[in-house]
Amino acid sequence: MTTSAAAVWGRAEQQDFRARVRGCLLGGAIGDAFGAGVAPLPLDAIRAAHGPEGLTEPVPAHGRRGAVTAATQMTLFTVDGLIRAQVRRDTGAWHPPTDVHRAHLRWAATQRDWGPDERRKDNGWLAREEWLYARRDPARACLTGLGDEHLGTLDKPKNPGATDSGALVRSAPFGLLVGWEPQLVCQLAVECAAQTHGDPVAYLAAGALAVVVHGLARGESVDGSVQRALAQLSPRPGHQPVTDALQRALGAVRQGMPNAGRVTDLGADEDRAEGQLAAAVYCALVGEDIRHGLRLAVNHDGPSAVTGAVTGALLGALHGETALPPAWLAELEGRSTVLEIADDFAMEMTQGAALHSPADSHPGWLARYPRG
Repeated sequence: MTTSAAAVWGRAEQQDFRARVRGCLLGGAIGDAFGAGVAPLPLDAIRAAHGPEGLTEPVPAHGRRGAVTAATQMTLFTVDGLIRAQVRRDTGAWHPPTDVHRAHLRWAATQRDWGPDERRKDNGWLAREEWLYARRDPARACLTGLGDEHLGTLDKPKNPGATDSGALVRSAPFGLLVGWEPQLVCQLAVECAAQTHGDPVAYLAAGALAVVVHGLARGESVDGSVQRALAQLSPRPGHQPVTDALQRALGAVRQGMPNAGRVTDLGADEDRAEGQLAAAVYCALVGEDIRHGLRLAVNHDGPSAVTGAVTGALLGALHGETALPPAWLAELEGRSTVLEIADDFAMEMTQGAALHSPADSHPGWLARYPRG
């Protein structure tokens, strides 16, 4: 796999990129935590508990306000894998799906172990974060797909019948590879999704999300980024359900004022990858700001944390970190960890050559992101 030539990063470009990376990762986590507060509830119960407008401010989930689910946990490990792929490239080994798979295996260990295993030399810093060792409603296909060290591929995917959103919700970080061409971003996201979710609906939705985030991180509009994703999907077998879902999301924008019914009609009421992607894209298209978009995203009968996480990632990549609701951000579980890995990713992508090379590498960076 090859990438396009790296851009020359000026200071303003680096700052804009970092803001979008932070926005995407923090926005996804905020949306995840916001939706988690009502994830098990149908819309009628949400309105009965929180008023006719539904949920408008965060409420506790998993014992506290701001708690995230497995969607955020896995997203952080996706980022870890992408950084390590860049670091390991110095050795002459270049296969990002393997590095992302290894990162997700480290996440799978957090779902089995009581805490960090100091005997593991490949943990790096992220897998030593004790707050990540909590089981927060992971998709079954993620647990079974990562239940052994065998790497699922497009030819031989894990869980070939899995259509749920478990791969979708961890795939926004692929879009932050702004120096890559869209088709390579899509291909990497698809290959990594097939490691746990082998149905084309699941892995092509993950690829489409990555391409949309890629456009937003490059400063493009939501509509333009979705059009680019549709172009990437069209030659791929099995794309029609995802393509149709995205086209319905674009069409729904012209059907009147946004409401819960439109979000539900796009597929938010089911845990299917294409419907969750379509609902999130719609909320990002019509959201007046991040609060409005996320409120629209979580008030429905389906898995609210999923729709919230994907919508938050899209809106965060579009607007950057400073557009996120400060009060929601202040209570976010693991905020310092999300910020730390966001900044590491931005630094690796813009200044990686100053941190490591085949001839000389900074030991502190390799301690954080081991090549092994």
